[in-house]
Amino acid sequence: MYFITFSRKMGAKGTEIAKLVGKELHYNFYDTEAIEGTAREMGFLDDIREIDGKAPSFLKRLFSHRPEIFLERLYAVIYEMASRGSAIFLGRGGNMLFRPIPCALHVRVIASRETRVRNLSEKGFESEHALIAMEKSDRERESFIRFAFGRDWDNPELYDLVLNTDNLTVNAAADSVISIARTEEIRSRSADVKDSLRMMGLAAKVEAALSDRGLPPSYISTSVTSPGKVRLTGLVQVPWEKTTAERTVREVEGVESVEDQIQIVGSYGTIDM
Repeated sequence: MYFITFSRKMGAKGTEIAKLVGKELHYNFYDTEAIEGTAREMGFLDDIREIDGKAPSFLKRLFSHRPEIFLERLYAVIYEMASRGSAIFLGRGGNMLFRPIPCALHVRVIASRETRVRNLSEKGFESEHALIAMEKSDRERESFIRFAFGRDWDNPELYDLVLNTDNLTVNAAADSVISIARTEEIRSRSADVKDSLRMMGLAAKVEAALSDRGLPPSYISTSVTSPGKVRLTGLVQVPWEKTTAERTVREVEGVESVEDQIQIVGSYGTIDM
């Protein structure tokens, strides 16, 4: 399987380029609508809408674990979609989420402010409204990447290819991506990554479930050792936290077995169970 992630600035025609690449390569194309459809199937739609493409407010992050739960569920949705076959992912920090996957190409589409305003004007925006929309979009996307991954959205080192559409047509830009995607260097990285994607998605669902029960991963660590198998480690203070953690993980869809290595640390030291 192969994946191409697109990060784009509003008005730079990144969406049009991504759609054309997906059509030519016969890849699945995943945008907001597609992600919300899968989230609905998984029962995560409300959570996804809370976090999708924008960072939560400072107060929400300060006083609640909910934003982290929403984020883990967004990851789970994206990894589930990826396990279905070769795909184009639009936004959502795909270049960061798929960083561990060798057969992924990460593309950034930018343009000057003047070009972006002109492109948006062609879609019916008045110039003043186009500027406001661009600034809002850039701000939200930048803050989301910083919140979710702690990285700078504009850092070119996060991408394999940066396209400036000031002087590139949609067709020319798409041809560049397609040409690179078809090179032996990219295709030779391909392997059966379905198990890896399912494991990454399951890990995200497990961590979200634990946080939802008030058991944040700050003191309980999870790892998916093989498809369907989860290992729990860490330290808790009372027995019910250990039993709740294991029961919670066993109830997560896709979990087949749990290896519980959590230790209970009471007033007199570690208690073996």
